[in-house]
Amino acid sequence: MIVVLAEKPAVGREIAKILGANRKGEGYLEGSGYIVTWAYGHLVELPEPQEYDPALKQWSLGRLPIIPDPFELKVSGAKGVKTQFNVIKKLFKSADSIICATDAGREGELIFRYILKLTGCEKKCIKRLWISSLTDSAIQEGFKNLKPLSDFDRLAQAAQCRSEADWLVGMNATRGYTVKFSNGNGVLSVGRVQTPVLALIVKRELEIRNFKPEDYWELWTSYREVKFKHKTDRYKEKKDAELMLAKVAGQLLKIVKVDQKKVLQPFPQLFDLTELQKTMNRLHGLTAAQTLEICQNLYEKKYISYPRTDSRYLSEDLFPGCKNLLQKLSNAYSSEIAPINKEKLSKSKRTFNNAKVTDHHAIIPTGQLSGRLDGSDALVFQAICIRFIAQFYPDCEKMLTTVRATAAEEEFIAKGSRITSPGWFALYKSEPKENKEEEPELPLFEVGEQGPHIPEIKTCKTKAPPHYTEATLLGAMETAGKTVEEEELKEALKEKGLGTPATRASVIETLLKREYIKKEKKLLVSTPKGDNLINLLQKEATLTSAEMTAEWEFGLKQIEKGLLSRENFMDNIRKWTQNLVTELQTVTPPNESDLGPCPLCQNPVIKGNTGYGCSQWKTGCAFRFTREQFGTILEPKDVVILLNKKRLTHPRKLLLPDNTPSRGYITIESDGKIGIVTKEEKELEGSIGSCPVCAGAVTEKYKAFSCLECKFVIWKKIAGRDISTALAAVLLSIGKTKKIAGFKSKAGKPFGAALKIEAGKVIFDFNEE
Repeated sequence: MIVVLAEKPAVGREIAKILGANRKGEGYLEGSGYIVTWAYGHLVELPEPQEYDPALKQWSLGRLPIIPDPFELKVSGAKGVKTQFNVIKKLFKSADSIICATDAGREGELIFRYILKLTGCEKKCIKRLWISSLTDSAIQEGFKNLKPLSDFDRLAQAAQCRSEADWLVGMNATRGYTVKFSNGNGVLSVGRVQTPVLALIVKRELEIRNFKPEDYWELWTSYREVKFKHKTDRYKEKKDAELMLAKVAGQLLKIVKVDQKKVLQPFPQLFDLTELQKTMNRLHGLTAAQTLEICQNLYEKKYISYPRTDSRYLSEDLFPGCKNLLQKLSNAYSSEIAPINKEKLSKSKRTFNNAKVTDHHAIIPTGQLSGRLDGSDALVFQAICIRFIAQFYPDCEKMLTTVRATAAEEEFIAKGSRITSPGWFALYKSEPKENKEEEPELPLFEVGEQGPHIPEIKTCKTKAPPHYTEATLLGAMETAGKTVEEEELKEALKEKGLGTPATRASVIETLLKREYIKKEKKLLVSTPKGDNLINLLQKEATLTSAEMTAEWEFGLKQIEKGLLSRENFMDNIRKWTQNLVTELQTVTPPNESDLGPCPLCQNPVIKGNTGYGCSQWKTGCAFRFTREQFGTILEPKDVVILLNKKRLTHPRKLLLPDNTPSRGYITIESDGKIGIVTKEEKELEGSIGSCPVCAGAVTEKYKAFSCLECKFVIWKKIAGRDISTALAAVLLSIGKTKKIAGFKSKAGKPFGAALKIEAGKVIFDFNEE
């Protein structure tokens, strides 16, 4: 008897169909000499500390570090998991041989190896199914070419190291910092990947908050309705720009040089998961988690290849099949494929490169089409198809023109571009442009021509760095926070990124769920809770260091390649954990001689006898305030938050200037003045509307829009459809919406309906058109 283990029931059913295993059992399918069973994802996991030792249920610095040796395994406590594990265990025990058919990647390998170990069947004859799509032909080919499980031992070791390292760092750092610094204010959740990602966001917020815009001036002139810019990029002093304006005003502008250069812009590379997530967020506002979920569904429906890939290339052996794949796609993309000569397909190293493909190639369509995709599923599938088709289009040809002119011997420059042959760009004409100013198409200029012009001074301001969106944060995670534009450098940095394509979406979702960050439309911003955690962790550079975490990720890749041993990697993690605990046992709470930066001069703020003030008071800095403000006492820990976030995190009982009791937040302005924002004002800041039950403020939370005063809620996902902020605001404003599509019944059937509020609940209205 041969037992096949798939990662999920849906995949198991597809494999069973190909193998002829059609008889249904309890948790498996049987037939033709095979039994196909399945996990529910991570069926087996690492136990909690208290499951090793009941005394560890109580959190204490004295009981750290917790370093299991060896790590044990347990069946997940999720509903229905234990029953299915027992089915698998029984089948494994009675099997003549076992085939691992979990997803072909690090996490899929971990799922199988943990189940195998806990069933005690590691000495059985075991083969590995390794495929990049779930089409019938791919599954059939995979079963003809099963590999020994031992071929993937290094991948399994890397997966186990990732799992155990995350446990050691998360358990010890979370317990240590919570015990030392929480003061009963809840758990301070710390993680190997999530904390450096949070640090990137907090750092960016701090840069934006502390940014002071500066004026600068540019000198432009207009000639034949074309804008020319003076060769001096920007003037720091307005008077210098005015002197130059006076010099050129009234003088003729003369064209002295016209340069034209043909540029070939190659087609965009195929998608890996991160690039697809970035693109769908930028163009359509989909979250990384939504894009991953859609990709997984498309993969299981056989529409696309394996999505959790970090490669943007195809292996060269796939080239011969591209003609047939384009032929299949032409049923849905006939106009896009028509210009391609399928008999003479181009084979670019930008697409086909064996050296750039490791476990899985780039995401491409399989050729299986369906007219039933709609909404976001259709958008993602179309993006993948169009990107594949683009690989066989010629380059986009552009003519870049640079015109140089002089007035009073001062040089001015105009630049323009013109597409002479669109090539692949024809596929993307309707796609919104990124926030980059397009160079205009210039009229014909001749050297020696001259004429009057209209110079002007343009007043500009320097801009703060932008907030992260999911797209830009994914890019930062991919390069460990380094800003990189060149594709080659991005490829080189991929091995030292934060997390993997398969885990980055869940890291962002975890930070949102734990309310360390929040969404403001498409922007990701840190919360006071997130700011406070990073401020607290600054002394432990490793926990917040993107570079160090990226080095750990690089170590895991080295294990996969056989260049680093599992023992060496885990020894380093254990030593780091021990050092962290030792430092925590000696560290003291925030230093009262440096509570944070002075808002006036950025020097340290210190605690005095009656209050707080700038340490440079002797040299003239006037920043100071008393401990008692608006009827409440500010402790040093409050001042740390106030100086770094400009507002306390939690509302307090306060006395307004007229001695009226209130509740609100202490604030600090850029000029150093201490003020307050009442609770009502604060609630209105983030409110999307009034509660229909109690008229309180309804604000956006992680999974819902909820009232701050009562239990009224509008869930962000209703019957499988995402409810946007705008839609929730309409619902609150008029009590109902128009008929909207995109809902799914429990049976998975799509339907449309309006939403309305009735008796304090959101319900469907099937009568609204």
